[in-house]
Amino acid sequence: MPLRIGIDLGGSKIEVIALGPDGGERLRRRVATPQGDYEATLQAVHELVATVERDLGARGTVGIGIPGAESLASGLVKNANSTCLIGRALRKDLEALLQREVRLANDANCFALSEARDGAGLDAEAMFGVILGTGVGGGIVVRGQIVNRSNAITGEWGHNPLPLPGTEDLPLPPCYCGRNGCIETYLSGPGLVRDHAAHAGASLAPPEIAALAQAGDAVCEATLRRYEARLGRALAGIINILDPQVIVLGGGLSNLDRLYRNLPDCCGPHVFSDVFCTRILPPVHGDSSGVRGAAWLWD
Repeated sequence: MPLRIGIDLGGSKIEVIALGPDGGERLRRRVATPQGDYEATLQAVHELVATVERDLGARGTVGIGIPGAESLASGLVKNANSTCLIGRALRKDLEALLQREVRLANDANCFALSEARDGAGLDAEAMFGVILGTGVGGGIVVRGQIVNRSNAITGEWGHNPLPLPGTEDLPLPPCYCGRNGCIETYLSGPGLVRDHAAHAGASLAPPEIAALAQAGDAVCEATLRRYEARLGRALAGIINILDPQVIVLGGGLSNLDRLYRNLPDCCGPHVFSDVFCTRILPPVHGDSSGVRGAAWLWD
């Protein structure tokens, strides 16, 4: 097996990793993403791959994680929060530049694949990988393989409605997708900031909210309890359908240690079972899981 080269094509940075035949990391680099410039983005990916192969003296397979999906009907990118990718034949354009086959997957799917292969979900037959960051996404891996079906949207739970909205969840916030009350509008980083500002009148970043809550601030504690209750209801819907052995949390909000203590009690009452056995775990590979999963698309 040659080098496995993975690319995480993010909105702010493009990261590349090279894995050896044993899955060990050989090299990793990051560059800033050219903002709103599709052609410059293609060139940045091309240059990163060329640099890796030059530095390591070997040619590699290339897998790419993107913040969207490739339409199975047209082959064009859809649902991407990096809007310059939307409607573009990204895979074909990169194959022409790199002169080889390229495999493309949603970045949440790449995250889930990485954690399933040699991370927190290693021993799970079925796992759900969750991204809680600037947006909210998910990926499903069963028996070591990404599940991707007829609409190329498997795991996209962030644009389902928040389950059981109560008085404190109203009015339903608008989402960029055109709907109101999407899970993403509550459970993303910006969603948490918005909710805290609405109740406290102050705009604080999630780490600040968490630190103040730990120090005894009652308003910040209430914000995080609302967040955990909403996340518990949302994850319970996934558990009732997929029944995964493991849920792995990723994205910036996965760094809130209290989630792993509190979420089982938040999920449990909404799960259609007399016991709650699903393990909710932090990622083993942290923010490297997406790019590692892209490399594992060739296996």
